[in-house]
Amino acid sequence: MTDKIKVGDYLIIQRQKYTKLQKFNNLNTTVNLGKDQIELRLAENHPFCTTFHLVPKQERGRRLYTLDALSTPSEIRNLKELLIKESGNDNRNIIDDRQSQALSTEEILKLREECESSSEVIGKLVENSKSFATKTEYSQEKYLKRKEKKYFEYITIRRPSIRLLTDIYWRLDPEKVLGVRFDTLSQIISYSGVCSVGNYLLYESGTNGLLPAAMLNSIGAETGGKLVHLHPGNVAQKQALFAMDYPAEQQARCVSVNIYSVLRHFYQDREGAKENEAQEPVVAEAKENETLEPVVAKAEDSTDGERAEEVNGTSKRKHEETQDGTAEDEPEAKQLKVDKQKQAWELENEAAASIMREKFDSLVIVAKEHPYSILKALLPFVKPSRPVVIFSTCREILTESYVDMKAEASVTYLRVTSNWMRQYQILPNRTHPDVTMSGSSGYLLTGYTIGN
Repeated sequence: MTDKIKVGDYLIIQRQKYTKLQKFNNLNTTVNLGKDQIELRLAENHPFCTTFHLVPKQERGRRLYTLDALSTPSEIRNLKELLIKESGNDNRNIIDDRQSQALSTEEILKLREECESSSEVIGKLVENSKSFATKTEYSQEKYLKRKEKKYFEYITIRRPSIRLLTDIYWRLDPEKVLGVRFDTLSQIISYSGVCSVGNYLLYESGTNGLLPAAMLNSIGAETGGKLVHLHPGNVAQKQALFAMDYPAEQQARCVSVNIYSVLRHFYQDREGAKENEAQEPVVAEAKENETLEPVVAKAEDSTDGERAEEVNGTSKRKHEETQDGTAEDEPEAKQLKVDKQKQAWELENEAAASIMREKFDSLVIVAKEHPYSILKALLPFVKPSRPVVIFSTCREILTESYVDMKAEASVTYLRVTSNWMRQYQILPNRTHPDVTMSGSSGYLLTGYTIGN
């Protein structure tokens, strides 16, 4: 992980309060911000958190921009200080008849092509507005912010973080992350007790890799913590994991496997081990019989001795063949061939099963499905007195699981909680909650396992 932007990185493109996740695939990559297309070619080798000025390219019918890095962010002009010179006491005499702007749409489009900066365009709009000077100072600030949002010509390229990714996914479509908001995600990480040591078990059914990325972030780089990420599909969703660009050794400690496949592999291995243990006495008895056969052959008559000599001769030839490597090497070659043909998912199943034998220090379930059957399948792999966290968007589902877990008495200190985050606008004499805000971000069922 480097501090400079390079091809192949995931980038957070920020334009004022708007953020977007974009992969820098090659030097010809462009990012769309509304109707604007921005070339990312010149962002290469610049440090993250660099602010760039959008320089328009003269191409007919396209709003295409290239980047010019600013030496300091202070080069961005403060429109409030530049344009607000006088203001009115109130807005009661302002009539919204859509006639206050003297410039036509064609003239404004021409201004955008001729002016070098957005502040010049906004300045011309203010000069030709009949009602701007009579508005209150607060109304003037809102007008400038609205126009600045439309004509703002600066972007900042930032490194992806868990908070930024969560905000982007939530704003675009909460269902793509199962309704997990940033405050709820922080509660999941806190209740599960994920840290740099121990083994952790996660089942999630579609959060674009946000949950495993957040848990792996808490485990950290160059630590002993391991994460087994279970999912229901053939391929795990890992966009957030790829976007975070963790070091290779940290990514290797996150094993993503299909839940059905790894459970089948684990129990088949355990049954195979039991069968081998049961066969050991039989094999030992057979070996004792083999050692007794030569003794019995020597005690037989002379005629039988000749036959025994022939048998010993054939066994001697077999022994010589095994020394030459012609007979017993064949099974080994076949076994090596079988081992080489193992696919990636089989190796991942083996790695996950080996961690499952050690058992886990925490269990987290974030599922679309009813979580109780998943919980029953995974709970035997959790150590005693370890946290269990279950997330669902439906309170009734967690209530059912709560009652069933109470009846089984396998988990104690059960609680169902919900976060309700409310954002406030803090301004002088104008402090109030935001008009539009999200309500509940799902529910959490938490508890601790009981030792057998």
